Amino acid sequence: MDLINYVEEQLTAKKELPDFRPGDNVDVSIKIVEGSKERIQSFKGNVIQINGSGATKTFTVRKMSSGVGVERIFPISSPSIVDVKVLKRGKVRRAKLFYLRELVGKKAKIKERKLLKK
Repeated sequence: MDLINYVEEQLTAKKELPDFRPGDNVDVSIKIVEGSKERIQSFKGNVIQINGSGATKTFTVRKMSSGVGVERIFPISSPSIVDVKVLKRGKVRRAKLFYLRELVGKKAKIKERKLLKK
C-alpha cells in the first residue's frame, strides 16, 4: 500500500487550497473550456461533504439556483480548479450534510462559526 501512495504523491501536483470543512460556504473558481476559448466560472455554495484521501479526495458543493438544488463534486487534485475561497465558516455537528437536501428556506441555513481571536 505504501507503493501506491508514493506513486500517487509523485503524479499529483500539490495545490495550495485553503482549509475548509463541511458547512463552510465556498466560492470555487473553475476553468471552463468551450472550443478554443477558456473562461473562469464561479460556483458558490455550501460544502456538504468531503470524501476520500490523497489523490482521490473530493468535495461536494451544493447551491440553490432558481429554487432548484444543484450539487457538484470537485476532485481536489483537478487541474480545472483555479481557486477556492472560503466565504463563511459554518457551525455544523456532522461530516455529511445530506439532510440539507430536504430542508427549504430559512431551515436550510447554516449558522456561522465564530472564530476565536488570539
